[in-house]
Amino acid sequence: PERTKETTWPEFIRRHRNVLCATDFFTAEVWTPQGLVTYYVLFFIHVASRRVHVAGLTPNPNAAWMAQVARNETMADSGFLTSLGCKYLIHDRAGEYCPAFDDVLKSAAIEPILLPPRSPNLNAFAERWVRSVKEECLDPYVLFGEGMLRRVLEEYVTHYHKERNHQGRDNELLCLDPPLPNAAPGGKTAIRC
Repeated sequence: PERTKETTWPEFIRRHRNVLCATDFFTAEVWTPQGLVTYYVLFFIHVASRRVHVAGLTPNPNAAWMAQVARNETMADSGFLTSLGCKYLIHDRAGEYCPAFDDVLKSAAIEPILLPPRSPNLNAFAERWVRSVKEECLDPYVLFGEGMLRRVLEEYVTHYHKERNHQGRDNELLCLDPPLPNAAPGGKTAIRC
């Protein structure tokens, strides 16, 4: 009897969160010697652990670039998607997600799930990360060059994983480091003036 029911989106997310990743783009304006350039940043987020991986950035996300990113992320030994055991990848219907991108995913046994048009709330984990990175990281800065954009994003991802608490996970840190060597019993560190 349960098989005749249609699975709701929140139930699908809950059942598959350990093997589910999401992807999206956001843009960043960068000053270069040629003037102001818009860079497209492609990232992946693992739904269960909230781990984020910035896959690449480019001013022109064409089909060849997208296919190469998909190959990089599905490599058996070092790909972000394969290392997490991802079986499903949620993405919107942006024109950058070309058929070659989906074909590479399918060849790695990852099923791309295209979201309906104009439904950003179905990709809520990725959209929330975009809001965080823009508000907490990119908006306060004037970025000069691609190198500065890369450094700022690397620093923010490290902060996001190791230092920032997450309300969706009961204010936990994603990567808890071992306690400091001079930590007092009970996990509290002695404070000196």
